[in-house]
Amino acid sequence: MKFSTKTFRKTAAIGLVALATVGMTACNRQQAAPGGTTASDGKAIVIGLAVANLQADFFNQIKQSVEAEAAAKGVTVQVADAGGDSATQVNQIQDFITRQVSAIIYIPAGATAAGVPVKAAAQAKIPVVNVDRNAPDAPGNTFIASDSVTAAKTLGEYVVKEQKGKGNIAILQGQIGTTPQVDREKGFKEAIDAAPGMKIVTEQPADWAQDKGFAVAQDMIQANPNLSVFFGQADAMALGAAQAVANANLSPKPMVVGFDGDKAGIQGVIDDKINATMVQQTQLMGKMAVDSAIELVNGQQVPAEQLQPAFLLTNADKDKAKEYLNQHP
Repeated sequence: MKFSTKTFRKTAAIGLVALATVGMTACNRQQAAPGGTTASDGKAIVIGLAVANLQADFFNQIKQSVEAEAAAKGVTVQVADAGGDSATQVNQIQDFITRQVSAIIYIPAGATAAGVPVKAAAQAKIPVVNVDRNAPDAPGNTFIASDSVTAAKTLGEYVVKEQKGKGNIAILQGQIGTTPQVDREKGFKEAIDAAPGMKIVTEQPADWAQDKGFAVAQDMIQANPNLSVFFGQADAMALGAAQAVANANLSPKPMVVGFDGDKAGIQGVIDDKINATMVQQTQLMGKMAVDSAIELVNGQQVPAEQLQPAFLLTNADKDKAKEYLNQHP
């Protein structure tokens, strides 16, 4: 997602309001319901879940996992969907602060001003659990995500092996500057740089979106008809590229790989639309986010980073793909 100067000023202005009004909140949390997990002061734990964009299946899976774990622990969850807009999300988190939630699980909508909500919550003494994305200037109390550098390197090594060490690669990037975009690019390029016969000939942002992935891939094919590999830094972009490849009727057909292991991506592997993806453990991450939030509320120590492995899934293992569709890790 690209941000204009006007959008950045709007986001920054909202952030300043958030920081300025935090001091007005009081520590007056609601009383706990019988049987629920409580804070050390005996009051109910209420978690605010700030999601980047619930139109993405990946974020929906995390939301569902958070809600399931919270229900199991007797904890209340309030959900806010930013719809991919950072300024909206800053405002939503300020609302959580005003409501005096116990903790916030935060999936930033973008790189711009991503640290503003964390700073505002810190002033209100509300712990923040960042999931999938972290703000370098203001990281959350803990960061839960896939080890995207290692996972993307694994994916790149698979590409090198399948291409027998030779090929021209196109990369469809996510939102520039976000944690997953930076880490996936780093890991993938580490693998490609180790193979002298592999060359990245073009890379362009497609902002995690399938329609943009399709349009960008079409332009890439026109400019570079000899492409042999497309890497979509998310499954949605990979599926868009796969459609562009199919429409172009290229021979030999380029391989297409993605990242996330969302439902559409896994189905794409089963249907041979994409060759491989890296499956992230969304159910585990959502559970860990709730458990970490509860621990932080109760003053316990939590690691600054909690990185989890992602799993390579290829179209040579469709039984595993069907297993993931039935029970996502």
